[in-house]
Amino acid sequence: MQLVDTESIARVVSLHLEGKGDEALAELEPALRNGDRSPELLAAAGYIRYERGQFSEAAGDYRRLIEIQADHMPGRYNLAVCLEALGEWEEAAAHYEKVLSLHPSRTEAQLGLASCRLRLGAPRQAQEIYDRLLLRDPNLEAALLGKGVALQMQKKPAEAAELYRRVLSADPASPEALANLIGVSCELKDKEAAASHAERLLALQPDSPEALQGLAMLAFESGDGEGAAAWCRRLAELAPDAFENWFNLGVAHQTCGQTEEAIQAYTRALEIQPEDVHGLLNLGIARQESGDLEGAREAYERALRQAPDAISPLWNLALVLETQGLPEQAERLYERLLEKDPDREDARFRLGFLRLEAGDCRAAAEAFQACLWKRGNWPEAQINTGLAYWRMGDLDLAQDAFRKALALAPESTEALRGLAGVAMDRGDTGEALDLHTRLLQSGDRTPELLYNTALLLQRLGRDQEAAGYYREALDQRPDFGEALLNLGIALKAQGQEEQARECWRKALAAKPELAKGYFR
Repeated sequence: MQLVDTESIARVVSLHLEGKGDEALAELEPALRNGDRSPELLAAAGYIRYERGQFSEAAGDYRRLIEIQADHMPGRYNLAVCLEALGEWEEAAAHYEKVLSLHPSRTEAQLGLASCRLRLGAPRQAQEIYDRLLLRDPNLEAALLGKGVALQMQKKPAEAAELYRRVLSADPASPEALANLIGVSCELKDKEAAASHAERLLALQPDSPEALQGLAMLAFESGDGEGAAAWCRRLAELAPDAFENWFNLGVAHQTCGQTEEAIQAYTRALEIQPEDVHGLLNLGIARQESGDLEGAREAYERALRQAPDAISPLWNLALVLETQGLPEQAERLYERLLEKDPDREDARFRLGFLRLEAGDCRAAAEAFQACLWKRGNWPEAQINTGLAYWRMGDLDLAQDAFRKALALAPESTEALRGLAGVAMDRGDTGEALDLHTRLLQSGDRTPELLYNTALLLQRLGRDQEAAGYYREALDQRPDFGEALLNLGIALKAQGQEEQARECWRKALAAKPELAKGYFR
């Protein structure tokens, strides 16, 4: 083993003192390549590499160092620091513990071990270490900050805030204390304090992510979408490779109705993490809001390729397919949703609706009845149940469903229409006319409703009133052939034969098929 000479180490130290880290490391490289494993050389290489942010390479140097000299505590401590920087919390903690077994009072090693405990999700163990340090030095800033984090992790934000304020009282410009106070103030719902701490931190560090994130969060919570977008845009500009920054910017734009800007932000986020389900879902929603159904569909399908059981993309994709006129594909998705979540009432309702539209009235009725079994006070489900039974010809069940719907929603014109239609099919002219009159009084004066009301009046021999409703229907739809035909009949009954024949001529011009059967 070739040992590096004293003169070489001296040159390395001299270069390092001059701030020439690259040259200092270059001085060591030949000996390292030749297998020189002297502790001094490895310690020097590890130190310089750590300074340059080459934590993995530095850790390798320190590992070789303690293999040669197991009791080299500075080397072991530095190895723990490198491992901590690499996120290797368990191994770092083990080396800190080894250092402390020989040097129990070493503050830096205790702080390092406590930090690893926090990272490993053991805040109580970390707090015990911070408490011991604070017994020795009640004003040790790193211990106060660390204990505050441990208390936060144990859901004790008020106690944590007190520690952070102690740090600020001694060091008003502590960025760590201000950053932590932003978070803890939000936990305590103290928006004023959170904003104050964020503004102070931003004044100290204009590009502080913690301050910008805090201000963005406060803007979100207050419903200020444009303010949130401004802060999120700053974050995205500062760290353009961070998925969360672009994602949150998309959410902010979407919150204030800036759909195109939201699409652009989500697209940038997905360039960084193309398989993120939440990003794909939100992109789909934004595209759906913009009217780009094909783009929305593509985003939801990508999300489902990543997470086939994800409920929200399944639901949204089914709605898009419905809107695109693809009911069979939508129905399959609603069925998948119900397999995964049998209590998903909205999916069962849509399934019933599609089956009703397809003419499968029995299956539709079963779906709506299942909705009502879960939620009996659902007027829309009752109305659609009534429609399904009505189309099946079961007038009793249809009438019962419409009546229940009307009891739940007394102003429902849909329920009244259903009851009116059932009454007409039953031949109950009086009840049907009462229901049609209620609909007219509610402001529902469609040509069809006016026509049906006129028919009922005509059945009761009230031809003059019937003629008035036929005319009102024709004012809205002049080519309404059936209304013209029946208006002519009503006019003839009143002795107005010339006007009647004119109506019939217009009826045949508008709808020639009305002449069928005339000569029977």
